[in-house]
Amino acid sequence: MWRTLLALTMLTVAMPAAAERLYISTEEYPPYNFRDAEGQPTGVYMDQLKIILERAHIDYEATILPWARALALAETEPMHCVVAAARTAQREHPFKWVSPIHTDRNILVARSIAFLGIKTLEDAKAYTVGTQRNDYTETTLKSLGFPRIELSADFDKTLAKLTAGRIDLMPLSESALKTLPPGEFVEVITLTHQSLGMACHASVPDSMIQKMQSVLDELIADGSQRRIYEKYELVIWP
Repeated sequence: MWRTLLALTMLTVAMPAAAERLYISTEEYPPYNFRDAEGQPTGVYMDQLKIILERAHIDYEATILPWARALALAETEPMHCVVAAARTAQREHPFKWVSPIHTDRNILVARSIAFLGIKTLEDAKAYTVGTQRNDYTETTLKSLGFPRIELSADFDKTLAKLTAGRIDLMPLSESALKTLPPGEFVEVITLTHQSLGMACHASVPDSMIQKMQSVLDELIADGSQRRIYEKYELVIWP
C-alpha cells in the first residue's frame, strides 16, 4: 500500500501545474477594438495586448462584449480583465492595472448639421448627451453636473442615436472621431484627458501583472506603442 501511495505522490509532484488562463473582455469600439474576418478581437488595443501576452508567456482568451458586461466580469470574476478602462480614482483600488494602453483626449461630438453653438461645458449641459452604461464618461458627465444623460449598451447604439438625432451629443475619443464618415460629425468641446489601461480582477497574480506591465513599459519606451497608433493613423497623447 505504501508503495502505491508513494507512486501516486511522485506522479502528482511530477505533473506540471496547469497554466493560468487570463480572460480579456473588451467592447466593439473601432478602431481600438473590433472583430476581424474570423470574429476575433483586433485593433489598436489588441495589437498591443497580443505582443504583451506573447512576450510575457501568458495564455489568454479575448472576447468582445457590451461594455457594462465586460466591466462587470473584471469586477467579479477571477482571472478576468477588461480593456481599455479609464484609470479613474474610483476604479484604482478595485482593480489591478496594466497601463497606459492609451492616453487620450475625450471630446463631445455633435452632428455637423446641428449648429448647437456650444462654447463651454456649461452650454453643453442644456443638451441631451448619450454614452455607454458604466463607461467612465457616464461618471464624468454626472460629476460635472450634466442633467440629461441617456445610456446605451454599447458604442454603436449611442452613435446610432446621435446619427438619428435622438441625442444631441456624445463623448468620443479624439482618434475615434477620425474614423467616422467625414463631414457628418463635428467636435464641440473637450470633455476630459484620460489615461486608459487593462483593469484586472484582484485574483490575477501580482507576478503576472508585473510581467505585463514590464512589457508595456518596453513598448512605450522603444516607440512600438506609438507606431501601432500611427499604423491606424490615430492620435496618442504624450
